[in-house]
Amino acid sequence: MADPKGFLKTTERELPKRRPVPVRIMDWREVYEPGDSAVLRRQAGRCMDCGVPFCHQGCPLGNLIPEWNDLTWRGEGRSAIERLHATNNFPEFTGRLCPAPCESSCVLGINQPPVTIKQIEVSTIDEAFANGWVEAEPPGRLTGKTVAVVGSGPAGLAAAQQLTRAGHTVAVYERDDRIGGLLRYGIPDFKMEKRHIEARLRQMQDEGTRFRAGVEIGKDITWDALRARYDAVVVATGATEPRDLAIPGRDLAGVHFAMEYLVESNKAVAGDQVSNQIHAEGKHVVVIGGGDTGADCIGTAHRQGALSVTNLAIGNQPPSERPDHQPWPMMPTVFELASAHEEGGERSFLASTVEFLANDAGEVRALRVAETEFVDGRRVPKSGTEREIPADLVLIAMGFTGPERSGLEGQLGTVFTDRGNVDRADDYQTATPGVFVAGDAGRGQSLIVWAIAEGRAAASAVDRYLMGDTDLPAPVRPTDVAIGLQRA
Repeated sequence: MADPKGFLKTTERELPKRRPVPVRIMDWREVYEPGDSAVLRRQAGRCMDCGVPFCHQGCPLGNLIPEWNDLTWRGEGRSAIERLHATNNFPEFTGRLCPAPCESSCVLGINQPPVTIKQIEVSTIDEAFANGWVEAEPPGRLTGKTVAVVGSGPAGLAAAQQLTRAGHTVAVYERDDRIGGLLRYGIPDFKMEKRHIEARLRQMQDEGTRFRAGVEIGKDITWDALRARYDAVVVATGATEPRDLAIPGRDLAGVHFAMEYLVESNKAVAGDQVSNQIHAEGKHVVVIGGGDTGADCIGTAHRQGALSVTNLAIGNQPPSERPDHQPWPMMPTVFELASAHEEGGERSFLASTVEFLANDAGEVRALRVAETEFVDGRRVPKSGTEREIPADLVLIAMGFTGPERSGLEGQLGTVFTDRGNVDRADDYQTATPGVFVAGDAGRGQSLIVWAIAEGRAAASAVDRYLMGDTDLPAPVRPTDVAIGLQRA
């Protein structure tokens, strides 16, 4: 364990400071200032000898959190990253993007602020990259088996790395022009700079994983042709179908899905020329949806020079403290202030959008919004509470309904569940022999830790299918649910 009296000597959480708002909205760099190693070790020392580390259960990956906390406190960074990598292929991603259900289930969190697990995780991997401790792990022998992974988000990359290390020849197919999936084009640089993706891809290439960007399976190569070419196929295409808002005026110019906006912004930040880019400069921007994607749109609009930013959420504002019906060790729904919210704008809860209003040119000029009321368990606009909000650009960030069906349904004959996800068995295999599915495509929209966990577990299932047995770990089954988390 770490310092036996650490949680008694240090009772408060200490996190790196965010860069000043007026400074950080002028660039696309990550918002946090470099952390202090002394603070990090002090926080790692707060990890208790709690007997039953509930943080293991809170994390879908089963991260060995007390072990690398202890090693961090002792200043043994190289050993710490080895224990972290034992369960998590990409801590540089999860340490920046995961909402940290492990911290919600930290035993210390019963009566004190929990251990800063997420910060210790990201600091550990950043130190490892800085010191050259992240090395390629090529297989000792090749099996002669080939696997195609379709989709290069966290689930696909995790499956690919595990299968490559098992000795299979793995090719990752991505329809976008760069590898990374949602990590590349859905996450703004102020949350995660793309150099972290590039560093990990170099390691994977050195291990033998092959990448095929700009190839859309189902269009450039049929699914049948892919199956004929490879011994197994892993579908990791994500849940990319956005939830729409079918109200009057939806077809007006200036009303877009959030991902259209974020993809174009990320490409522009990467140095690409984006013609007719959706841009917030000098505009009244309204973001519909109170989740992470909405916050990403808010931060992006600030950096593009929006005249105003308004965020609408249809439900109640969550409580600031853990509610009684979500006791420890569940992951509670609480009010959070993301870095993007600090940067300005207005947040409005219980706001139901009724109509998009047009100007003479057929462009959106405003939203008609009403107060939300609950009728028979449904959220509906309350009559007589309508008001208008100026809007030159509207971004719909209401989540995703499942994977895109074209190709999968028509060419593979894939079966989908009532929730719109790819149907699969407990071994992640679909009704088509040799075709497996991992991540949001099979689970529905969920957390990055679930995507990586499912990628690792699906890789184990593929290895067993190809070889009859496997030494690869399988951290989760498709039906597993972490403490306090429901399937998305």
